[in-house]
Amino acid sequence: MALELIPMEKCTLESGKMLFLDHIVDVTLDLQSRLNVQTCTIWNAPIIWDGMFDAALYDEAHKRKNSSVALTVFAVGKYLDAYLETFLHSSEQHFMLGLPVTYYIFTDTPKKVPVISLGPNRSLKVMEVASHSRWQDISMTRMKSISNIIETEIRHKFSHVFCFDVDQEFTGRFGSEALGESVALLHAYYYRLPKSMYTYDRNPNSKAYMETGDFYYHAAVFGGRWKRVKAIADACYQGIVEDKKNNVEALWHDESHLNKYFWRNKPTRLLSPEYCWDDSIGHTSDIRVKRLIWAPKDYKNLRPNV
Repeated sequence: MALELIPMEKCTLESGKMLFLDHIVDVTLDLQSRLNVQTCTIWNAPIIWDGMFDAALYDEAHKRKNSSVALTVFAVGKYLDAYLETFLHSSEQHFMLGLPVTYYIFTDTPKKVPVISLGPNRSLKVMEVASHSRWQDISMTRMKSISNIIETEIRHKFSHVFCFDVDQEFTGRFGSEALGESVALLHAYYYRLPKSMYTYDRNPNSKAYMETGDFYYHAAVFGGRWKRVKAIADACYQGIVEDKKNNVEALWHDESHLNKYFWRNKPTRLLSPEYCWDDSIGHTSDIRVKRLIWAPKDYKNLRPNV
């Protein structure tokens, strides 16, 4: 497997270059602490790895800025029973500790949402959504729901939004170092593969069509400031709607549209695969800390119409 490393002289995060990023504390990032992996993009956005940042510095900076985070997660159908409780309990142990957090749980069975003990300045809201007969439709309609809740509520209360798949478990710090204007996640399966192997949508009839790109991003985690996340959700949903009008469905549904968005609108912060790892990949020295891991999948029993 090949990984193209960007020369470090092209990735000096000088204060003048960092004005478009989320916080001046980014100038403290140690890009040369991880020479075996790419730590910066060609457009000077950092790629966050263990060893690059001072967690206490980031936490203090975001507390001074009164940063706050809305977390959206969809637990529809059998996914609620299988994953939601573990997701929430583990999040209480590791996600954005010390900052105000509200969970927005989107589900078709609100009465089944588990009751969990929440830490200080943390709350949970349940949002009812319609069920769908196809898992693909569940995946693709979440963008509209995310946009709507940002417009009606989140924008008035929170500085940042993170959107997660529910079939995951937090196993290490997922903290304020991940906050940024526009945050994308490197897909664990593709981050060391050549671009020719990225599974972009290759159908020119789809609005998600891409010939090439910068990276392959995983839709299981994305985020940023509320205004940018709303723009992401709106653009992806519009692409999905236009595809439906033309009887087209993108290869990886909302993930394909998300990749197209980030190709046209470069994220200002990238998270390494530490922030969403799959243990079935096996051991790699790149991954010193597993901050979030995919839960074992049982698509045959959990997804409708598989």
